[in-house]
Amino acid sequence: MTALKLWAQAYRIELVLFAVSFFTLTMFSGQRFLRQSAAPHFVYQAKAWLDGRQDIDPEVLPNLEDWACVREVNGVKQRCTRPLTTTDKWFSSFPMFPSAVMLPFVALHGYQFNDTSFGVLIGALAIALFYSVLRLLSEHEGSARKELENAALALILGFGTLFFYCAIRGEVWFSAEVMGVALTCLYVRNAVGARRPLLAGVFWSMAVLTRTPLLFTGVFFFLEAVAPTPGKRMEDVKAFFAKPGAIFKEKLQPFLVGAAPLAVIAMAMNQSRFGSIAEFGHRFFFENRVNQDIDTYGLFHPSYLSRNLEAAFLLFPKYANGRLEYSPWGMSLLLTLPALVLLVMPKEKPRLHWPLWLTVGACALPGFFYQNTGYAQFGFRFSLDYTPYLLLLLAVGGWSLKKPLAAGLLALGVLVNFWGALGFKGYTELMRGW
Repeated sequence: MTALKLWAQAYRIELVLFAVSFFTLTMFSGQRFLRQSAAPHFVYQAKAWLDGRQDIDPEVLPNLEDWACVREVNGVKQRCTRPLTTTDKWFSSFPMFPSAVMLPFVALHGYQFNDTSFGVLIGALAIALFYSVLRLLSEHEGSARKELENAALALILGFGTLFFYCAIRGEVWFSAEVMGVALTCLYVRNAVGARRPLLAGVFWSMAVLTRTPLLFTGVFFFLEAVAPTPGKRMEDVKAFFAKPGAIFKEKLQPFLVGAAPLAVIAMAMNQSRFGSIAEFGHRFFFENRVNQDIDTYGLFHPSYLSRNLEAAFLLFPKYANGRLEYSPWGMSLLLTLPALVLLVMPKEKPRLHWPLWLTVGACALPGFFYQNTGYAQFGFRFSLDYTPYLLLLLAVGGWSLKKPLAAGLLALGVLVNFWGALGFKGYTELMRGW
């Protein structure tokens, strides 16, 4: 048997999941699949690099939505105001890695590269990769899930969470979320047990430079490397800080070496474009609705907490104008991810229970103090950054998917997100009554 056949046999379920997911996402993407999205920021950034520049040619900008504009006055970089000048520089402020992935395709197709169909492809790949993580847990972490259960959970990620509507429409905000999930799967697959620290660091840096909040998921690798033993984690952490030598050399150092190249490139680009290694550009958004909040409170502030909590947990659909309507500010996770109910009452608490929960907390908490809820959206899309970890908690939590409560909650999630895939119109959806 040839090597290719052996590989296909070993990964037959992943291949089937990819094919089924790609077909389904393509069908729901519909006419969008055939054209570039309305916010192809990653495509334009990739083309700028190919043209030997970091800034985007203002003559080719498809719109002015969520672009950073920098004006240098007496050596100080400032946000552009009208009237615009010929020396103003336009940048994509979104993390750079999706543009890097698109480079070879943009080299072939230029500004016309279809980011929507590319996003569908990445979405199908993410579902297959999530299955591979679940299979790893079954093989090496004592998860009792069988192949069909793991496949079902992978499909729940794809079609029973906010991933569904994000994966079928392209656009910079949603494309990043979907690619972030795919890279999270690659990161976790290498981080479990700190088994491949160098690769874990590489994929973690890719994930961070796709979705910045994924920076905080580095805690997962740290816990796996330093404190992997249940019941002894605090002692292990104390012992590590008292004498870090061996663990640092064998686990953390290779992880940092893997993460460093992209981190250095990103910091250099930030310094060059925005005047600070830690500034990725949102402060320079041109005539954006968030500018007043950013100028008053900054990107993160406690004053943003209440509206983010509302968008994540307290907004529900309402019946008006003869139909069921949702708020473009968000929707309760209790509807878009109702399996959360199962996570607060797990049947089992295996070795990965607390590392996964701590990773969810580390990734989610900063976002609740962020200046933007994710508008416009079907559901609180920023939760996709930690949704894979939540579903991994479900996978190891001992709940049988055949139990009426579990099956009912998962089915509700599919139904709600089916609505989102069909009904979400982004900025064309008027805020009637909200």
